[in-house]
Amino acid sequence: MSEPISSQPISSNKWIWGYLMQEKAVFLPSLVALFVTAGLSLAFPWFLKELVGNPVDAFRSPETLDPQQVLAESNAIVLKLVAALALQAFIGFFRVQGFIRAGESALNRLRRDLFAHLVRLPIPYFQEQRTGALSNRISADLGVVRETLLTTIPQAVRQTVVLIGGVIVIFIASWKLSLIMLGSVPLVVLAIALFGKKVRFHSKQAQDSLAEAGTVIEETVQGVADVKSFTNEPFEATRYDGALQRFLAVTLKGAKYRASFLSFIILALFGTITFVVWHGARMLANNEIDMTNFSAFVLFSIFVGASLGSFPEIISQIQQTNGATERLRELLNTQPERTDGDAFAKLSGALAFDNLSFRYPSRPDVQVLHDLSFEISPGQRIALVGPSGAGKSTVFSLILGFNAPESGQLTFDSRPAPSLALKAIRSQIAIVPQEVMLFGGSIRENIEYGKPGASFDDIQVAAQQANAHDFIAALPQGYETVVGPRGTKLSGGQRQRVAIARAILANPRILLLDEATSSLDSESERLVNEALERLMHGRTSLVIAHRLSTVRHADRLLVFNHGRIVESGTHDELIAQPGTYRFLVDSQLL
Repeated sequence: MSEPISSQPISSNKWIWGYLMQEKAVFLPSLVALFVTAGLSLAFPWFLKELVGNPVDAFRSPETLDPQQVLAESNAIVLKLVAALALQAFIGFFRVQGFIRAGESALNRLRRDLFAHLVRLPIPYFQEQRTGALSNRISADLGVVRETLLTTIPQAVRQTVVLIGGVIVIFIASWKLSLIMLGSVPLVVLAIALFGKKVRFHSKQAQDSLAEAGTVIEETVQGVADVKSFTNEPFEATRYDGALQRFLAVTLKGAKYRASFLSFIILALFGTITFVVWHGARMLANNEIDMTNFSAFVLFSIFVGASLGSFPEIISQIQQTNGATERLRELLNTQPERTDGDAFAKLSGALAFDNLSFRYPSRPDVQVLHDLSFEISPGQRIALVGPSGAGKSTVFSLILGFNAPESGQLTFDSRPAPSLALKAIRSQIAIVPQEVMLFGGSIRENIEYGKPGASFDDIQVAAQQANAHDFIAALPQGYETVVGPRGTKLSGGQRQRVAIARAILANPRILLLDEATSSLDSESERLVNEALERLMHGRTSLVIAHRLSTVRHADRLLVFNHGRIVESGTHDELIAQPGTYRFLVDSQLL
């Protein structure tokens, strides 16, 4: 993966240019071709000037005018013009293809960098984002960047060449008139400085508002069952309409600045051209310029004016791109998860918490875990019990490295967690959560997720051990059955067994079960428990459960309350004495 971000701040334009230059084998020849075709476009007014000639010739007497000579000269000029146009069209064909190839390749490289960086960001970053906000924002921002790469940059280069070439010709035709016309340039530059910042600011706001509207759609689609259950379709429609109205308001406000900018440019530019032509007519009347040069000046002034007239829109698009790339660069500059530590460590399954305390960065006033200490030997089955909010799930997030402790230490095989690479730790841990999230592909792909590249035989064996093979085989497409978004085409018990098969295929040393059977019916719970027994055999297992059947045979129970371990022992030991565990059992809270 390329690394476009450096420690030194760079402009958005240089940042985009850096991606284009990674496709320089295609981009640079296309850029040269663009310069050539832009230069050839000036052949049209040049030969048109020659073709028109000096209108004074029309008043010559027939005796002094040779029709054959005029026709021959006209034919030669037209042939040259057609040849220039044909060459421009031929080069332009390959130039357009090259620019599209280079631009789309640069965009794909940028998309890959963004996604690769996105998935390496720490969990707290995602916890601070609204569902779908990132994907929608990235999509909208990349749309702006794409428009710039494929359309605005070629247009800017072409108009720049036309502008420079046209200015050279009009200076040759009349330097006095050229200086008068170019007197408007400082006004244009000042307008760009004044309006550009406003356009950029409102463009960034518009992108954020559009991403917010997209987020409403994604959240509604993901929670459509809840939306319909509460008959909240009108509420969601109103929420989406509100987001659209905010986007429209920001867009219209930005449009005022863009429109004002464009109107100012039109007034300053074409007003100047009108004045120059008027002044040129006076010079012509006083014989300060001949008709041929005046014709050339007028024709090329039109091209220069059209070129300058296109720059407000080009600059406005570039300002929009600057606003979009700021957000993309903010994402790329966000610190990813750590990558240091032993990447080849092999765990036996032992882990320990040593006076570990933790609070979430988003809730610094709430102490979630207080001086937590316990040890687990390889192959032990430990149950974490206690009321909701006691800190059990937080223990899992710390083991997986989603969060770092505030104080104290977490160790694996007596080695501090920071000394081990996160990939090494997570690759030897599997989790079966209460709410299983399956990907929208096939059952085979979802099981294979535990060990990408696994053979179909291994996948079937894992499914059999998870009590999932029979129901999968009964489906019309078997293992190729598409599970739907988040696995919605499967029942809760079926999703759990697919998740267990995935964990079995991963062959972890440490297993985390987070209330894996709490929402199942009796038959599904029986099948899942059988699968879990096979899965836990010979592995270090930590189980969060509210059902007695799942913790009765644990080697040890850790009873949590308010972020502390208040009791520890076997089921028989804890049930025999008054305390939190027996209270939970008696109250049927476990």
